[in-house]
Amino acid sequence: MSDEQVQNPEVPVEAPQQEAPQEGGRGFGRGRGRGGDRGARGRGGARDEKEQWVPCTKLGRLVKDSKITTLEEIFLFSIPVKEHQIIDTLLPEGTLKDEVIKIFPVQKVTSAGQRTRFKVFTIVGDSNGHLGVGSRTGKEVALGIRASLIAAKLNVVPIRRGYWGNKIGAPHTVPVKVTGKSGSVSVRLVPAPRGTGIVAAPIPTKILQLAGIEDVYTSSCGKTRTSGNFIMAVFYALRKTYSFLTPDLWPLTVPTADPTEEHSEFLAQTKA
Repeated sequence: MSDEQVQNPEVPVEAPQQEAPQEGGRGFGRGRGRGGDRGARGRGGARDEKEQWVPCTKLGRLVKDSKITTLEEIFLFSIPVKEHQIIDTLLPEGTLKDEVIKIFPVQKVTSAGQRTRFKVFTIVGDSNGHLGVGSRTGKEVALGIRASLIAAKLNVVPIRRGYWGNKIGAPHTVPVKVTGKSGSVSVRLVPAPRGTGIVAAPIPTKILQLAGIEDVYTSSCGKTRTSGNFIMAVFYALRKTYSFLTPDLWPLTVPTADPTEEHSEFLAQTKA
């Protein structure tokens, strides 16, 4: 205290100034407030939202190293896809669309009572000849959606498109009449002239749009109210479009080496 404050006690004594807490800090408490960096808590600290993909299969390693750049190379040699990241890598970002088309509860009777789970059907496609359908069951809806989305990506198949009448412009309909059956539901797809649109029920319409079919007639019979069988019947019908050997597929093709054999040296160097 100064001599002036001692002689005149009415002069107020200035309290020592405390440093203001920094923005984003925890203040003056014990650190239990809401502020601060919450991401650094826990054992692992702040994690990246998207973990880096480490492929486990030969196909995954070839795709990640850009040795395979298109899905057609995989379909040509009927190589099984075991990792959904392969589809995400080969199809450009933003082209692959997904949609949940059916969610319904399923129950199982146990000794403790009834166990309810949720079954989800999800479709993925790029509206350009690639389509996948997946179904999974989970204790929660979110878990079922996530699992069915991965299953749909693993089931992506090529969809062949063709013409009705003259071959003018881009392919717009199914090349031949095809039929798919699941359970009691049978669905038939018939080529239609350009401008007809998709003549189908709401569920097949969504699937055909994601497959890239613009014009088609459909016919169905059986218990189509069973949505799961209805969805799979349409998928099986579309999958058959590459099963028919039409005259435009007659020309001889030059056989090429399997990708795993062609890049065997690379795979030997980078073993998982």
